[in-house]
Amino acid sequence: MRIQKELVERISKKIVSALVEGDFIVWEDRPEKLVAIVDEIITEDLMVEDRLNEEVRQLIESRTQEYERDMMDYGRVFQMVKSKLARERGLIL
Repeated sequence: MRIQKELVERISKKIVSALVEGDFIVWEDRPEKLVAIVDEIITEDLMVEDRLNEEVRQLIESRTQEYERDMMDYGRVFQMVKSKLARERGLIL
């Protein structure tokens, strides 16, 4: 995850505060509970790209000999595979 956990927590608190104070939602439980829910949603979304990156690395490693033989640039191959998988899965990165 590219963003530190502390920053995600601060962002979550600000989102909850804006939603509750702006009367966009009615939350009758403890605010900390909603902050935890928002934090989890943000963290999960940020981890989607991390998981995709790991999958791309594994795909490339499994075909390293082919890429070495064809003298392809790892960074270029990584970006091409990542873009293709993201497009297939409907991910917005």
